[in-house]
Amino acid sequence: MQITIDLPDNLHLTEADVRIELAIVLYQQHSLRLDKAAQLAVMSVDDFYQLLISRHIVTPPADPDDEPAELVLASLRTSLQQIKEGKVHPISELWESFSI
Repeated sequence: MQITIDLPDNLHLTEADVRIELAIVLYQQHSLRLDKAAQLAVMSVDDFYQLLISRHIVTPPADPDDEPAELVLASLRTSLQQIKEGKVHPISELWESFSI
């Protein structure tokens, strides 16, 4: 789907700004899941989640070592999508950077 929006020149908004704001609104309205909203905003899920925290839209976990369930689910969805698209790597490649 493509949408064209004419905005006044004095708004000084970039396409990236509009995409981010739209993604936030659609996420808040439960129209988009976290991973899809991040994709619309052209951001990583983690960066988009941090933006939501900075705007007080979501609350960070009490324990910084805890990964919010929403982020885990978004990561799993992204991984499954990559598998469907054939974007997989042999497990041996995952450990190459840890070789001694």
